[in-house]
Amino acid sequence: MDAIKVQNLSVGYEDRTVAEQISFSLNMGDYLCIIGENGSGKSTLLKTLLQLQEPLGGEIIYGSDIRRNELGYLPQQTDIQRDFPASVREVVLSGCLSRCRWRPFYNRDEKARAADNLARMGMGDFSDRCYRELSGGQQQRVLLARALCAADQVLFLDEPVTGLDPSATEDMYEIIRQLNAEGLTIIMVSHDVAASLEDASHVLYMGERVFFGTKDEYLNREKAQALSGNGGDDV
Repeated sequence: MDAIKVQNLSVGYEDRTVAEQISFSLNMGDYLCIIGENGSGKSTLLKTLLQLQEPLGGEIIYGSDIRRNELGYLPQQTDIQRDFPASVREVVLSGCLSRCRWRPFYNRDEKARAADNLARMGMGDFSDRCYRELSGGQQQRVLLARALCAADQVLFLDEPVTGLDPSATEDMYEIIRQLNAEGLTIIMVSHDVAASLEDASHVLYMGERVFFGTKDEYLNREKAQALSGNGGDDV
């Protein structure tokens, strides 16, 4: 079943195009790793797919069973956000905002969803703690629980292990791996190419040329370029 199809997409800000001619398609349950050079438009692409900004050209088509308000998103965290003075429960509940629509409050199902996702991330005992008092790895688990409150079928991740120590990094990859095994479609931007490619089913490389294919097709491409003396693309 189709999850998302992108055709000749151009992304950027106002009149400045940062990437163009992007085309790919994913089925439900796929795991896409987006890699490439700094400034190649990876995070901009993610925001465009999420409709947080308008495409400059091309088309994004979601599967008929996917609702736009049920896409989960774990963005890169800023220093200001790390110091956010709210409880863990409040942070995770905010992931249900898109489900509230016109309601000014969270209902019983949404509160239960938040509690379930906190427990799923091993953070159930931290509900009343202040978010800014947590370690980096704990904060990232809380933010992932928040994203899962929105995500029913597709989860977008933008550099989910940045700033984490090796142990927290491996824990995060294991969580993402398990979510994908449970059927969630993963679309992840990462600079950690070697680690992220271990689990990816597909790769989108963004640079001077855009490449999309399966992980094996990408690795064969890199091997062929190395053998030909081109050295491959920097990632």
